Amino acid sequence: MKQIIIILLISLAGLSSAYSQQCCKSSKRNAQRTSIEINANATGYQLMFDFEKGRKHNHPTFAIWIEDMEGNYIQDIFVTRSFATGTFRFGAQSDGKWVAGERRYQASLPYYLYRRASALKLADMVPSQKSPVADAYTGATPDASFSLNARSDNTSLKKFRILIEVNQPWDVNDYWYSGKYPDDRDYKASCQPSLIYAVTIDSDEIMESYVFNPIGHGHYSGLDGKLYTDLSTMTTALQIFERITVRVSKN
Repeated sequence: MKQIIIILLISLAGLSSAYSQQCCKSSKRNAQRTSIEINANATGYQLMFDFEKGRKHNHPTFAIWIEDMEGNYIQDIFVTRSFATGTFRFGAQSDGKWVAGERRYQASLPYYLYRRASALKLADMVPSQKSPVADAYTGATPDASFSLNARSDNTSLKKFRILIEVNQPWDVNDYWYSGKYPDDRDYKASCQPSLIYAVTIDSDEIMESYVFNPIGHGHYSGLDGKLYTDLSTMTTALQIFERITVRVSKN
């Protein structure tokens, strides 16, 4: 009988320890999560995003925007500020050290850049200090999982798509290795090309939640705005975010 009691106590202690560890991990995740609010004064759809960081998350650049069902760019929702202003923490060199400065990263988010530039008739599609993305749609790059509460500018579109393009600098793998295009500076700053995610929203039949899935990648050097649907060469880029969802409301 004593042996049985001892075994039960050991088992309960193990379960308690495992539960405590799980609770600690959960609490840590919640503590790390940040909340961002964008374009709060707009009168359009409320868009509540949840981004769960993946194992390979390391300060990625990304843009979120809306298109109509014909693929025409409509508006920005959120763009990481460094990319939106062309000013990066390690953008220039001074006395042999990297310092904040302006840089052009055409290969970072080419799918977004080409579509936005075409719609807005921009002479230079890459945002810069002289021609940034409007501040209302920008924010600091989150360093962990985060929630984003945003609004569209209006509700004129009844059926539309929300797209997200994500890229992480110097994200190499066996196929997209750093020396693959040795003379291409744009490629070497990216390596694995950007990933594009999308969901379709029908305002007459709004679902409780939408899960973003990758639909393709951008050009490795940013030379065009095409969607490349073969993802077989992508590895760690698919682990930047573990899960991205959005809830949509007309209120």
